[in-house]
Amino acid sequence: MSLTTTEPSVPGTLTSQSLPPTSTQAVKKLMIVDEHPIVRKGLNLLVEQQNGLEICGETDDFTKALPEIMSKRPDLVIVDISLKGGSGLELIKMMRERVPEIPALVLSMHDEGLYAERALRAGARGYVQKQESIEMVVTAIQRVLGGEIFVSEAIRSTMLQQFVSGRAETGSSPLKRLSDRELEVFEMIGQGLGTRQIAEQLGLSVKTIETYRANIKDKLKLKNSIELVQRAVLWTQAEQCI
Repeated sequence: MSLTTTEPSVPGTLTSQSLPPTSTQAVKKLMIVDEHPIVRKGLNLLVEQQNGLEICGETDDFTKALPEIMSKRPDLVIVDISLKGGSGLELIKMMRERVPEIPALVLSMHDEGLYAERALRAGARGYVQKQESIEMVVTAIQRVLGGEIFVSEAIRSTMLQQFVSGRAETGSSPLKRLSDRELEVFEMIGQGLGTRQIAEQLGLSVKTIETYRANIKDKLKLKNSIELVQRAVLWTQAEQCI
């Protein structure tokens, strides 16, 4: 007969075999806001394997997200940048105003070099790209639930360099000159939407969208609307291939 011993767990270690939460360790509720069903399913399966975590709700719709969040009061919201009917950045800003005690973690396919700092400024507590490992996603969830801010080492280094130098990163993408709303409109142009369609989806006037288009052309030094559409389509295609 062999004898087995159990070693004390190491604080912070994440395993699916860890002991279930005790009565003093409440289960943390997560909500998913993502327009891709396969991503929501994957996150559900991932969270099921983590003791002390559970999914309390999910939606793909920007307009339904905030009411759901306010109703279910999750401990953390995992949100994508691109949502059905709106922008994850706008949702995060609304959360900061209405439910500032609920943290948001961005999980997105979009380039972190362009979106991570925007997300943090909007009020998110972390940013992870969907291409990252499962381990990193779990670590990000635990860190944000623990009150920390989570970004990749590359983004952390870039932000520290900017802070020390007191100026923006040299040689960075011209798209960084765009405001959050301008970048959202630029992406929608790249998806093939016209001015009126964009206005309807964002709940803005056609004139406002035309102003955004003019600002984008000016900031990106584009000569006309044809160049704007071409640039937007190429960028959107490149984003989808990341």
